[in-house]
Amino acid sequence: MAITLKIDVTKISKPDLYQGKKGLYLDAVLWENRDGQSQYGDDGFITQGISKEKRDAGERGPIIGNWKHMEKRAGAPKAVPTSNNEPETEEIPF
Repeated sequence: MAITLKIDVTKISKPDLYQGKKGLYLDAVLWENRDGQSQYGDDGFITQGISKEKRDAGERGPIIGNWKHMEKRAGAPKAVPTSNNEPETEEIPF
């Protein structure tokens, strides 16, 4: 099963990003909704991870997005629709 994320990058707290050996990193935490799936089909929300010191001081990371479980859908179309009345194929059109 896959999980998809939608993150509003404008809500990321830049001071809480950290430099690693191979790049600039963001810690994130996935939380499940207490009352189940939201009206938009989201299963939970994402907060930015913050340092232990900030958590101990009572701070919380900002909510930066939402997530949902993606299940394989039975009967999903395999053919890629094409234009110009061409027959549908299972090939990727590029």
